Amino acid sequence: MSYSCVCVCVCVCVCVCVCVCVCVCTQNILERLNAGEVIVGDGGYVMQLERRGYVKAGHWTPEAAVEHPEAVRQLHREFLRAGANVLQTFTFYCSEDKLEISGNVTNITGGQINEAACNLAREVANEGDALVAGCVSKTPCYQKSRSEPEVKAIFKKQMDDFLKKNIDFFIVEFVNHVEEGVWAVEVLKTSGKPVGATLCISPHGDMQGVPPGECAVRLVKAGADIVGINCHLDPLTCVHTVKLMKEGLEKAGLKAHLMIQPLGFHTPECNFGGYIDLPEFPFALETRAMTRWDIHKYARAAYDAGIRYIGGCCGFEPYHIRAVAEELAAERGFLPPASEKHGPWGAALEMHTKPWVRARARREYWENLLPASGRPKCPSMATPVDDYEKKL
Repeated sequence: MSYSCVCVCVCVCVCVCVCVCVCVCTQNILERLNAGEVIVGDGGYVMQLERRGYVKAGHWTPEAAVEHPEAVRQLHREFLRAGANVLQTFTFYCSEDKLEISGNVTNITGGQINEAACNLAREVANEGDALVAGCVSKTPCYQKSRSEPEVKAIFKKQMDDFLKKNIDFFIVEFVNHVEEGVWAVEVLKTSGKPVGATLCISPHGDMQGVPPGECAVRLVKAGADIVGINCHLDPLTCVHTVKLMKEGLEKAGLKAHLMIQPLGFHTPECNFGGYIDLPEFPFALETRAMTRWDIHKYARAAYDAGIRYIGGCCGFEPYHIRAVAEELAAERGFLPPASEKHGPWGAALEMHTKPWVRARARREYWENLLPASGRPKCPSMATPVDDYEKKL
């Protein structure tokens, strides 16, 4: 295990300097977590690339890894510069059954996408202190048949693609039935690689009503090394759900590392189905976007809850990941390269020509700000569509 670091001192306010470091580390994900390191995950790819014109909404399939590698590479690079320790392969919804159903990809196979996505993630990860996580997500096959052999065969095919590219570990994500998550973990553990498993569920439990604590127990018993929550609901709601998972593990006498990669939007409705049931999904979510200061609060709450793998999912832009890294800079011992262009808590505003803007160069201002939407007729909350029985 070795490290090499390049540090640049950056002045962020009068008489205070911090180090911006790029470290190269050969430890695997479990060694780093076992040593107490705070791992900063990356952010969302599907929604960000849809907004940039590289992903088709509704399909949400990742063929851009083959068709537009420069777009995926750039987003990887921005997350790395913002402080991410892990780059996930852009392989969301990349099972062959999903690609076939979508009809959006007719001349590119899942294997080709997996290979290209692994190459892109590794290329950028090698530019800094990052591991590559091979990601699998829920399958249409599970929804259609509930056939364990068929679903496991799909996960194995993806796993084999990832193993050819020697990814560092696996992440199961965007799964809202713990049963399917367990099947995925059981397959991926045969690889000998560490496995993280995140469920896309609310504090109420998975889509069949299995409580978060029990979900965590099932995942760990299946072999998951890291368990947690991703997507669908806002950061503090997801922190609460991970706490429930932690309680379940403690009651069962089980141990696992905890991770969290929530939605980057406010969802105070805290509905069972998450943001996909909100009327704004997916094309009018901008007014719900988290500010960087919201993310500071989230990162601190996650850390205080004992979560040591902290990242984001849909709606998390690179500047959100930078906010995580900046909030936890003391715990990590350094700031990310992107902080060279950012004064913590608005410090750079001290140079502004307008006195009322200069007055905002302080933590108290941004921590206590209640942002306006600028839309006088908009409600503060929406009525979600939660007809869950039809989705089971």
